Amino acid sequence: MISLKLKDTGTYLGTVEERDLQVLINQLEEEHKADTDYFICLDTIDLLAENGGSKHLISLLQQAVGESEGVEIAWTKG
Repeated sequence: MISLKLKDTGTYLGTVEERDLQVLINQLEEEHKADTDYFICLDTIDLLAENGGSKHLISLLQQAVGESEGVEIAWTKG
């Protein structure tokens, strides 16, 4: 399983399947090969939903962003 958390606070968001991690990696920009964090906003969520993100992933990200302009999330395997 892949754990997602808010990068700044470490707040745990939930777990997603490997295929959702692949959607994140394939659709979002990585600054370097070992990058494990992404900026997520409502436009990003729409992009992920259109390109194979599961309903569970989309729900977790929507809850994380809430009414804000966006959040940095980080993932870990384990």
